[in-house]
Amino acid sequence: MKYTVRQAQTQLSRLLAAACQGEEVIIVRGAEQVASIIPLNVIHKDRVPGRMAGRISWRLGAFDPLRDSELFDLGLE
Repeated sequence: MKYTVRQAQTQLSRLLAAACQGEEVIIVRGAEQVASIIPLNVIHKDRVPGRMAGRISWRLGAFDPLRDSELFDLGLE
């Protein structure tokens, strides 16, 4: 649900309660969305070990130390 800044000022407690119940609370100024209210204690989906198995790859030398020329190019030497 979208609310103007004025409505958010006068109904903040109600909007916080609505956000905690899972309602999408967006604050607009004119036609521009400027903020959203989300609860901090949202329970996220459980992480599943190995979910990305087979989707990520790298070359053999990807984790080798950088050469002096590479450090120079990055401005680190």
